[in-house]
Amino acid sequence: MLRMCRDGQWSVGDLDWSQAPRPMSADDERAVVQYFTDMAQIERLAGALFVEQQRRARDPVLEEIFASFVVDEMRHSHVAQMLADHYDVRRLETYRTSPSLARFFPHFIEAIRHLADDVANAYITSGELILDIALLRSIDDFVADPLSAQAMELINRDESRHIAIDYYMIGYYTSDEYLRARTRKKKSLREHANAARTFAAMTVLGRPFFRDVFFGPMDRVDPSGARITEAFKRMQLLGARPGVEQLPLARFWSSMMELYNQPWMGRRGKEAIARVVGAEPRFMERLATEEELARARRMSLDELAEEALALKRS
Repeated sequence: MLRMCRDGQWSVGDLDWSQAPRPMSADDERAVVQYFTDMAQIERLAGALFVEQQRRARDPVLEEIFASFVVDEMRHSHVAQMLADHYDVRRLETYRTSPSLARFFPHFIEAIRHLADDVANAYITSGELILDIALLRSIDDFVADPLSAQAMELINRDESRHIAIDYYMIGYYTSDEYLRARTRKKKSLREHANAARTFAAMTVLGRPFFRDVFFGPMDRVDPSGARITEAFKRMQLLGARPGVEQLPLARFWSSMMELYNQPWMGRRGKEAIARVVGAEPRFMERLATEEELARARRMSLDELAEEALALKRS
């Protein structure tokens, strides 16, 4: 993997920026430029998360892998901003990062610094599944332009490495070695309070962020909802893996989903649970069948990762 990280580097100059954008309606141009403007900040957010994982890594090979991921995400951010400028043909308005994303960014970074390693990994994995399986592919289809396609092919190549390592780290965080070390490492009351405070702030601000930057755009660029639903289904399948249920965040998400899907739970109760989790109610439904969950339990993490990556190519 480290060799792939080294060999897979590329430059923004590798893209053919001389191409003229395809003609778009004013509404489509506004949407595309805003999507790429937000994507530039999302990639910076991902880079900050990998900085945190690099800082926590105890294995020098993993540390170097995460360092290469930081470089990847900064390059992706640069490309996204250049794409926003490229498609801003008519200068219809001044584009800025969506306010909900700007508010969410510092709280998320602070929360990750206070939360356990496995929690940080869970959020990174979930975010990248949504980004790679759903958002990037659908934006690229919506833009339907050769330059975007060229950029997304290179970005997706990098993101495939990221997802492979995300799944690998889940295997580590569900290992007996990690769980024993986690049990031995006791946090002070102050540390628990800081973690609870930052987690609550992140959850409150997370819902409008996901709505404005992920779910809203997806409703336009993939109105069927198939891709975003598939991304959440992948999370549920991953959560079925033996050992994952022992992780605190996985237990929290699983218990909230179980409560949400109780037959006696009314609409307002479901909305309240979704608000606590920071998700849209439609993604709190059980998306995987019992047969699919049973199959996921038998699969290795490498097989699950490969299956998720295959969706990016379909």
